[in-house]
Amino acid sequence: MSLLAQLQIDLVAAMKAKDELKLGTVRMLKTALMKWKADNMKEPDETAELQVMNTLLKQRRESADAFRKNGREDAALKEEAEFALIEAYMPSAPSDEEIDTAIAEAITSTGATSAKQMGLVMKAVQAKFTGKRVDGKVISEKVKGKLG
Repeated sequence: MSLLAQLQIDLVAAMKAKDELKLGTVRMLKTALMKWKADNMKEPDETAELQVMNTLLKQRRESADAFRKNGREDAALKEEAEFALIEAYMPSAPSDEEIDTAIAEAITSTGATSAKQMGLVMKAVQAKFTGKRVDGKVISEKVKGKLG
């Protein structure tokens, strides 16, 4: 079943349950995917779905931080709840050990020895995790630690 079909089922269920938070979040996710579909004139594949969801997750995280800095804890909690709901549709994230192994393999295969070659290592690591949920910021920090 495609993600759009699953979202439609969840949308109906949220309406019946009168779950406003889930309803709004599912609508937001479905709208983002439909916009991608309209912009690209084709059905989104797994990679495109993951990219759209990662963008929405990043927006939720940044919004929650901004709300907290401005003393709006209630709005920050709402953003975090939306984050958790979107995250439930994402594939599982690789473990720290898998990330560390991928970084070590990428460093070996690219022959990187300094932080100047970090871009090569990052590309190689992200290529290994295509189709999986991975936070580029976490990878970046780990690569800096190994090369720096």
